[in-house]
Amino acid sequence: MIREVITYPNKLLRTKSEDVVEFDDKLHTLLDDMYETMMNQSGVGLAAIQISVPLNVLIISLPNEEDIQDKEDLIEAINPVITHKDGEQVFTEGCLSVPGFSEDITRAQHIIVEYFNRFGEKQTMECEDFLAVAWQHEMEHLAGHLFIENLSFLKRKKFEKEWKKKLKEEKR
Repeated sequence: MIREVITYPNKLLRTKSEDVVEFDDKLHTLLDDMYETMMNQSGVGLAAIQISVPLNVLIISLPNEEDIQDKEDLIEAINPVITHKDGEQVFTEGCLSVPGFSEDITRAQHIIVEYFNRFGEKQTMECEDFLAVAWQHEMEHLAGHLFIENLSFLKRKKFEKEWKKKLKEEKR
Protein backbone atom coordinates (compact mmCIF):
# COMPACT_ATOMS: atom_id res chain seq x y z
CA MET A 1 0.00 0.00 0.00
CA ILE A 2 1.30 3.43 -0.92
CA ARG A 3 1.49 5.69 2.14
CA GLU A 4 1.72 9.46 2.46
CA VAL A 5 5.24 10.88 2.68
CA ILE A 6 5.25 13.68 5.24
CA THR A 7 7.13 16.83 4.33
CA TYR A 8 9.09 19.56 6.06
CA PRO A 9 8.23 21.32 8.39
CA ASN A 10 6.12 18.45 9.83
CA LYS A 11 7.30 18.08 13.46
CA LEU A 12 7.16 14.28 13.26
CA LEU A 13 10.29 14.41 11.07
CA ARG A 14 12.16 15.61 14.19
CA THR A 15 11.22 12.44 16.10
CA LYS A 16 14.01 10.08 17.12
CA SER A 17 12.91 6.63 15.98
CA GLU A 18 12.68 3.60 18.27
CA ASP A 19 14.33 0.21 17.76
CA VAL A 20 12.27 -2.61 16.29
CA VAL A 21 11.82 -5.46 18.78
CA GLU A 22 9.51 -7.80 16.85
CA PHE A 23 10.38 -9.11 13.40
CA ASP A 24 6.85 -10.10 12.42
CA ASP A 25 4.24 -9.74 9.69
CA LYS A 26 3.55 -6.15 10.80
CA LEU A 27 7.20 -5.28 10.09
CA HIS A 28 7.07 -7.09 6.73
CA THR A 29 3.96 -5.12 5.75
CA LEU A 30 5.70 -1.88 6.75
CA LEU A 31 8.74 -2.76 4.61
CA ASP A 32 6.55 -3.69 1.63
CA ASP A 33 4.55 -0.46 1.98
CA MET A 34 7.76 1.56 2.24
CA TYR A 35 9.04 0.00 -1.00
CA GLU A 36 5.79 0.73 -2.87
CA THR A 37 5.75 4.29 -1.50
CA MET A 38 9.40 4.97 -2.39
CA MET A 39 9.00 3.64 -5.94
CA ASN A 40 5.78 5.65 -6.38
CA GLN A 41 7.69 8.81 -5.39
CA SER A 42 10.75 7.93 -7.55
CA GLY A 43 13.02 7.83 -4.51
CA VAL A 44 16.18 5.85 -3.83
CA GLY A 45 15.75 5.67 -0.05
CA LEU A 46 13.05 6.00 2.58
CA ALA A 47 13.05 5.97 6.37
CA ALA A 48 9.95 4.78 8.21
CA ILE A 49 9.56 8.14 9.95
CA GLN A 50 8.93 9.71 6.53
CA ILE A 51 5.64 7.81 6.42
CA SER A 52 4.85 8.71 10.06
CA VAL A 53 6.18 5.48 11.61
CA PRO A 54 8.84 6.24 14.27
CA LEU A 55 10.77 2.98 13.97
CA ASN A 56 14.45 2.41 13.09
CA VAL A 57 13.65 1.03 9.65
CA LEU A 58 14.97 2.22 6.29
CA ILE A 59 15.19 1.00 2.73
CA ILE A 60 17.59 1.84 -0.08
CA SER A 61 17.28 0.97 -3.76
CA LEU A 62 19.95 2.48 -5.99
CA PRO A 63 19.61 2.29 -9.79
CA ASN A 64 21.91 -0.23 -11.49
CA GLU A 65 24.09 0.36 -14.58
CA GLU A 66 20.95 0.30 -16.78
CA ASP A 67 19.38 2.96 -14.49
CA ILE A 68 16.83 0.42 -13.23
CA GLN A 69 15.93 -0.05 -9.58
CA ASP A 70 15.88 -3.84 -9.31
CA LYS A 71 13.98 -5.14 -6.27
CA GLU A 72 16.65 -7.87 -6.04
CA ASP A 73 19.12 -5.12 -4.99
CA LEU A 74 16.79 -3.62 -2.37
CA ILE A 75 18.38 -3.04 1.04
CA GLU A 76 16.00 -3.38 3.98
CA ALA A 77 17.66 -2.30 7.21
CA ILE A 78 16.26 -2.59 10.70
CA ASN A 79 18.01 -0.95 13.69
CA PRO A 80 21.06 0.11 11.61
CA VAL A 81 24.24 1.40 13.23
CA ILE A 82 27.26 2.90 11.46
CA THR A 83 30.29 1.24 13.08
CA HIS A 84 32.97 2.97 11.00
CA LYS A 85 33.27 5.97 8.73
CA ASP A 86 36.18 7.70 7.02
CA GLY A 87 37.03 9.96 4.12
CA GLU A 88 34.94 12.78 2.77
CA GLN A 89 32.78 13.36 -0.30
CA VAL A 90 30.36 16.01 -1.48
CA PHE A 91 27.16 14.89 -3.16
CA THR A 92 24.07 16.77 -4.35
CA GLU A 93 21.22 15.40 -2.25
CA GLY A 94 17.48 15.70 -2.37
CA CYS A 95 14.78 14.27 -0.13
CA LEU A 96 11.21 13.04 -0.56
CA SER A 97 10.35 15.01 2.61
CA VAL A 98 11.82 18.22 1.15
CA PRO A 99 10.46 17.97 -2.41
CA GLY A 100 11.94 20.11 -5.14
CA PHE A 101 15.07 21.10 -3.20
CA SER A 102 18.61 19.76 -3.56
CA GLU A 103 21.97 20.92 -2.30
CA ASP A 104 25.58 19.77 -1.98
CA ILE A 105 26.16 17.95 1.32
CA THR A 106 29.47 16.70 2.74
CA ARG A 107 29.44 13.15 4.12
CA ALA A 108 31.83 10.29 4.84
CA GLN A 109 33.20 8.56 1.71
CA HIS A 110 33.36 5.07 3.22
CA ILE A 111 31.23 3.49 5.95
CA ILE A 112 30.53 0.14 7.57
CA VAL A 113 26.96 -0.49 8.76
CA GLU A 114 25.52 -3.24 10.94
CA TYR A 115 21.78 -3.89 10.79
CA PHE A 116 19.15 -6.62 10.80
CA ASN A 117 17.18 -7.84 7.79
CA ARG A 118 13.41 -8.37 7.85
CA PHE A 119 13.90 -11.78 9.49
CA GLY A 120 16.05 -10.49 12.35
CA GLU A 121 19.31 -11.80 10.88
CA LYS A 122 22.33 -9.60 11.56
CA GLN A 123 24.01 -8.12 8.48
CA THR A 124 27.15 -6.07 7.86
CA MET A 125 27.68 -3.90 4.80
CA GLU A 126 30.73 -1.95 3.74
CA CYS A 127 30.04 0.77 1.22
CA GLU A 128 31.29 3.97 -0.34
CA ASP A 129 30.30 6.70 -2.78
CA PHE A 130 26.55 7.11 -3.50
CA LEU A 131 25.53 4.07 -1.42
CA ALA A 132 27.38 5.51 1.61
CA VAL A 133 25.59 8.84 1.04
CA ALA A 134 22.19 7.12 0.89
CA TRP A 135 22.84 5.22 4.14
CA GLN A 136 23.96 8.35 5.98
CA HIS A 137 21.03 10.40 4.64
CA GLU A 138 18.42 7.82 5.68
CA MET A 139 20.03 7.22 9.06
CA GLU A 140 19.82 10.95 9.79
CA HIS A 141 16.04 10.61 9.43
CA LEU A 142 16.05 7.89 12.09
CA ALA A 143 17.83 10.29 14.46
CA GLY A 144 15.21 13.00 13.80
CA HIS A 145 17.31 15.09 11.43
CA LEU A 146 17.01 16.28 7.82
CA PHE A 147 19.78 16.84 5.29
CA ILE A 148 19.04 20.58 5.25
CA GLU A 149 20.49 20.77 8.77
CA ASN A 150 23.91 20.11 7.20
CA LEU A 151 23.75 23.37 5.22
CA SER A 152 25.83 26.38 6.17
CA PHE A 153 24.04 29.09 8.17
CA LEU A 154 23.59 31.32 5.11
CA LYS A 155 22.36 28.51 2.83
CA ARG A 156 19.97 27.36 5.54
CA LYS A 157 18.51 30.87 5.95
CA LYS A 158 18.09 31.17 2.18
CA PHE A 159 16.40 27.74 2.08
CA GLU A 160 13.99 28.67 4.91
CA LYS A 161 12.99 31.91 3.17
CA GLU A 162 12.39 30.17 -0.19
CA TRP A 163 10.56 27.25 1.45
CA LYS A 164 8.15 29.53 3.33
CA LYS A 165 7.44 31.40 0.09
CA LYS A 166 6.78 28.09 -1.73
CA LEU A 167 4.38 26.91 1.00
CA LYS A 168 2.45 30.21 0.87
CA GLU A 169 2.09 29.89 -2.92
CA GLU A 170 0.82 26.32 -2.59
CA LYS A 171 -1.89 27.42 -0.16
CA ARG A 172 -3.36 29.91 -2.66
